[in-house]
Amino acid sequence: MKVALIGIGKIAQDQHVPAIHSSPDWELAATVSRKGSVAGVPAFDDLDRFLKERPDVPVVSLCMPPLPRFDYARAALLAGRHVMLEKPPGATLAEVHELEALARDRGLSLYATWHSRMAHAVAPAKAWLADKTIARGHITWHEDVRKWHPGQDWVFEPGGMGVFDPGINALSILTEILPRPVHLRQARLEFPSNRQTPIAAQLEFSGQITADFDWRQEGPQTWDITVETTEGTLALRTGGNVLEIDGRVVAGQSTIMGEYPALYARMAELVRTRSSDVDLSPMVHVSDALMLGRREITDAFHF
Repeated sequence: MKVALIGIGKIAQDQHVPAIHSSPDWELAATVSRKGSVAGVPAFDDLDRFLKERPDVPVVSLCMPPLPRFDYARAALLAGRHVMLEKPPGATLAEVHELEALARDRGLSLYATWHSRMAHAVAPAKAWLADKTIARGHITWHEDVRKWHPGQDWVFEPGGMGVFDPGINALSILTEILPRPVHLRQARLEFPSNRQTPIAAQLEFSGQITADFDWRQEGPQTWDITVETTEGTLALRTGGNVLEIDGRVVAGQSTIMGEYPALYARMAELVRTRSSDVDLSPMVHVSDALMLGRREITDAFHF
């Protein structure tokens, strides 16, 4: 199937393009971007022109920041295209609900992707926890914003989510592996004095689940989730790609490079069956944190 990438930035170049090129399901047939392009692929700088001139491309994958994404997704759906959304699926919950309804009414596929759910060890972790009694759990998600979003000031503007841009990856895993849902009880959010979104957050959920997100870590990055049960302790390392039970590695691979190929395989399945996959539970937790969180001002941040 032919697919177009809309928004050719770092995540598109690092993950989407290699995943599409390596897939037996997809051909990268076009790109739409004001600045970026992919060698050898027809490039457009205007979505409307692409939709008019390339009716042969039935699927679009949106990789731009969340704030402008709704208008692009809506236009694509109205033009009869199936739509794949980079995480988070939108800037607000309401706009994603509207896109879901539009896709359903037009018989099109809409996929709100969560790439961390495709990490190698997430499925076996979910299976191991399915019949366990959980005592407590904790997320430590510390990374360096300068490494992953170099100079991208939009992540600190309204709609950019700040530290919840990576933190929502952890929440997407948590909501996938827990046998029962949890809800947020309280949060503490650290806002740089010169920024509009938080650079760190500490969350407390029901079920004795806590989380510590920080975007200021230099050197080795930390993406860990531990869950203590009455039958042992589970730990997910490397962003959900390595599974340990009581300190022993039992599943997974220490690489994140399998996540996006799995997303595109899932999208191919959805398009073939004319179905959608839109789970907003990770985004609900972020929305709740921004609603309930106690705001604290910290040092100014500069790239």
